[in-house]
Amino acid sequence: MTFHILTDSTADLSPEWLETNQVDVLGLTIQLDGVHYETVGHDRLTSPVLLEKMAAGSQPTTSQINVGQFEAYFKEKAQAGEAVLYVAFSSVLSGTYQSAIMARDLVLEEFPEAAITIIDTLAASAGEGYLVMQAARLRDAGHSLEETQAEIQDLAARLKTYFLVDDLNHLMRGGRISKASAMIGGLVNIKPIISIETDGKLGTAAKVRGKKKAMTEFIGLALEDLSESTVVVAYADELGAAETIKNRLLEDSRIKEVLLFPLGPIIAAHVGPGTLALFTIGKQAR
Repeated sequence: MTFHILTDSTADLSPEWLETNQVDVLGLTIQLDGVHYETVGHDRLTSPVLLEKMAAGSQPTTSQINVGQFEAYFKEKAQAGEAVLYVAFSSVLSGTYQSAIMARDLVLEEFPEAAITIIDTLAASAGEGYLVMQAARLRDAGHSLEETQAEIQDLAARLKTYFLVDDLNHLMRGGRISKASAMIGGLVNIKPIISIETDGKLGTAAKVRGKKKAMTEFIGLALEDLSESTVVVAYADELGAAETIKNRLLEDSRIKEVLLFPLGPIIAAHVGPGTLALFTIGKQAR
């Protein structure tokens, strides 16, 4: 292994995949009903438990990975003379990326030759996860850290992200959208489709009346600009809807593979029950 890959729990990759593919992970945390929960490890909070509590009215909050956690990880690798590529959660949606930058600077003061590369994906959930998967594929195929970094940055720039969210109040509560934007969701049967824009901020890609029409528009947006034959679908608690989207996507001859990911607890805490997400790699930068 030429270098280590690190990601965070917002990438929504399973513990089994991470272990099999030798990818390290640090976890953001969740506060729920007065209790502090981890999102990695055997005692981690799982999405089904979280979503059930949210459906009953609980309002979770999340906390970023702190500088000390990153510093400990980077220092351990630097002391061993081992290089690291950290594929990071969007800097626009969390302070986690900035914590990593600060930790790297601290470690470089003591180990100036340390090789610590950090990529701000401006992505979240299975979009970030897909980039991590590609980084592991490149590393295992013998690509250098520099080659892998360049390829992942190119993919990240072309990653298209769409969320179909049932209740925008969860995003508003977490400060990800404004109160005015959340009010759209209060209109009669209007289903906004949220996108991640070029600068990493959340935008509204479409406003559609009715869930059925929204899903059709949702799929149409994902198919507008495709350069890769793999599409990723993520879901909160509606596996059946995700499988329906998968089958409809596979009707397009350009798509050879659709990966299904359950949303992890950090992302689920911000988007809530009933959320679906689509991730594609386009020909043009988003």
